[in-house]
Amino acid sequence: MRIAVTIFLTDETITPARLARELEERGFTGLYLPEHTHIPVERTTPYPAGGELPREYGRTLDAFVALGQAAAVTERLGLGTGVTLVAQHDPIGLAKRIATLDHLSGGRFTLGVGFGWNVEEAADHGVRWRTRRELVKDRMALMRALWSREPVAYEGEFGSVRASEAHPKPVREPRGPVVGPRTLVGGAAGPKLFDHVCAYADGWLPIGGRGLSESLPRLRAAWSEAGRDPGALQVVPYAVHPSPGKLAHYADLGIEEVVVQLPSAGESEVLKALEAYERYIPGR
Repeated sequence: MRIAVTIFLTDETITPARLARELEERGFTGLYLPEHTHIPVERTTPYPAGGELPREYGRTLDAFVALGQAAAVTERLGLGTGVTLVAQHDPIGLAKRIATLDHLSGGRFTLGVGFGWNVEEAADHGVRWRTRRELVKDRMALMRALWSREPVAYEGEFGSVRASEAHPKPVREPRGPVVGPRTLVGGAAGPKLFDHVCAYADGWLPIGGRGLSESLPRLRAAWSEAGRDPGALQVVPYAVHPSPGKLAHYADLGIEEVVVQLPSAGESEVLKALEAYERYIPGR
């Protein structure tokens, strides 16, 4: 099983370059970073995990800049977002940013797609909360047009783009309906989420990884009904606090990659956490 990590990198934590080198040297297979552009102080949206919103949410580094730094000091380490809040981006600019990172890293990028939870943050980006999922699907379609090998126009409900020369292209070849880098959709299990996974992604990024025994059969059924290749579905539990039993359970479900949670902390604390997680890396 491949073991990747996620962490809230901030202006107060270990740096992306230092962490990336350590991950590659120790045998971890990937680094996934979350994003929040800002956290409005006057906020009515509750923190999904309950209690006070942790400090790091308002201090996150830009994920793409940080991953670019990580890419520059590594050769094999996977690079991903967990997750990109697609509704909060201009899709033409985002398509360019994603394709450039994927190109420069040799195809190591995984796009984690998310819909967001912070109403006030999204509102400052002009996002209408009730239609954010439809907006994300529309923007993903527009980006696929820009990533296509030949110029393709797109006219959608929320945006459009003329047939254009847009380079570089993501490294991976198209897979069924999926065009672009490896793409995983994050969020809670349900028909709406699974519709997005089947429509434009390589798989699912279940946050926390709970309840997979019940939800995986439903996703696999939806995947099959959508005409997708059963062997191509990828499920990657995300932000997991690992244990031997938990990882064995995931393996029994056919899961091949898990993203474990690192503390948002300075160098010494993060390196101690990596040492503790090394025992889960096969062959260590």
